[in-house]
Amino acid sequence: MSKAEDIVTKACQAADAFRSLGQKNTDSIVRAVYLAALAERVRLAKMAHEETGIGLWQHKVIKNFIATQLVYDDIKNLKTVGIVSEDPRSGVAEIAQPLGPILGLIPVTNPTSTTVFKALISIKTRNALIVCPHQAARRSIAAAAEVCYQAALRAGAPDDCIQWLDKAGPETTAEMMSNPQLALILATGTDSLVRKAHTSGTPVIGVGPGNVPVYIGVSADIPFAVQSIINSKTFDNGSVCASEQAVVVRWEVADRIIDEFKRQHAHFLSPPEVDKVGNIAYDCERSSMTAAVVGQSAAEIARRAGFEVPPETVLLIAPLKGVGPKYPLSAEILAPVLAFYIEDDFDDAIRRCLEITRFGGTGHTAVIYSNRDERIEYFSRVINTGRILVNMPSTQGALGGIYNTLSPSFTLGCGSGGNNITTDNITARHLLNIHRIARRRPNPRWASLDTSLLLDEKTFPETIESEFNRNF
Repeated sequence: MSKAEDIVTKACQAADAFRSLGQKNTDSIVRAVYLAALAERVRLAKMAHEETGIGLWQHKVIKNFIATQLVYDDIKNLKTVGIVSEDPRSGVAEIAQPLGPILGLIPVTNPTSTTVFKALISIKTRNALIVCPHQAARRSIAAAAEVCYQAALRAGAPDDCIQWLDKAGPETTAEMMSNPQLALILATGTDSLVRKAHTSGTPVIGVGPGNVPVYIGVSADIPFAVQSIINSKTFDNGSVCASEQAVVVRWEVADRIIDEFKRQHAHFLSPPEVDKVGNIAYDCERSSMTAAVVGQSAAEIARRAGFEVPPETVLLIAPLKGVGPKYPLSAEILAPVLAFYIEDDFDDAIRRCLEITRFGGTGHTAVIYSNRDERIEYFSRVINTGRILVNMPSTQGALGGIYNTLSPSFTLGCGSGGNNITTDNITARHLLNIHRIARRRPNPRWASLDTSLLLDEKTFPETIESEFNRNF
């Protein structure tokens, strides 16, 4: 038996044991895991930063708080065992059942927070979790998984309810993903890894890349919008996939917006600087951002690109004329780097936002700063993203639970546009099989229907409809 097979076998045994737990015991375990992970939020954040060199440990503490406190508050009252709803009138009752062993792919950008998040929603639904770490963050991911597992055991969870791979090479990962006993893959990670999960033959809840456009309308509060964007794009040095990637403005307000960005310590790149940053931030052969800039500061990125910026610089902004491979900084760059577009009118601005999402961000997130309801409504109808955020920072807004009532989540569905099954913020309710008890409730319209009408091909549909609805 291979190592992968042994892990899945143990997960299946844990999944079988999980089924005997009631709601009260399940909730006690969830609370124990939440409290243990919350207590370790700082240690785990520092470990993640030291190991990966990405972002800021202080911001990773906030991520860990979101993954513990906000996620727990969101799921703690959710019924996940036995009958979860019942309608006497329709005769339908819904019963929640666990899925079985789940493989959780964990990214390097949010290693400890994503691990804790997936552990909480898996345990809440009585599913055994196998953690598959990004190798550049495997020590901090293992530490987070260990904290959750030991807390779960102390509270009465079955052995091996949380397992983690130490060195998950491509072959081991592929073998794990294709194991027929695996119930689901929760895929958060690189686009290529998510694609591999989708070809494994195992059901997948995956995510897509997030090339997030931000439109600042003429009615927007410009200082507020700029501050919001900067606070979001500099959070953990832009390493969250929901962070803003491009700002689109109209020419009427462009100068005011540029001045405000500069006032708040953003640096607008010259054309040569745009090329230099593009050369180190984007790999044209692989059509993706490079690891060298992910989660690095604006000053460090400029230094690596070969030029200096003022020490107080928090953000690099690249004025661009187009979108696509010829404009590397129009792609998703998980760092404090923003593309910037000036358009002639509202329609051109919206077309530009559409172009940006189609270049690697379809289905994810888009943001609009506006105080005109008709503009917001139109933007929401034409932009193909699962989350339309209005007057709020994209990073914190998409993660949920801070500036809105979206479910707090570190796995953001992108719908069919991102080759995903849902546009939801993934949470515990997505990890349940809902079985339905359907009691006999005859349909009186069916009982009164003269079925001979159905057999006569000359009967008009309107006649059948009238007969079906007669006396009702």
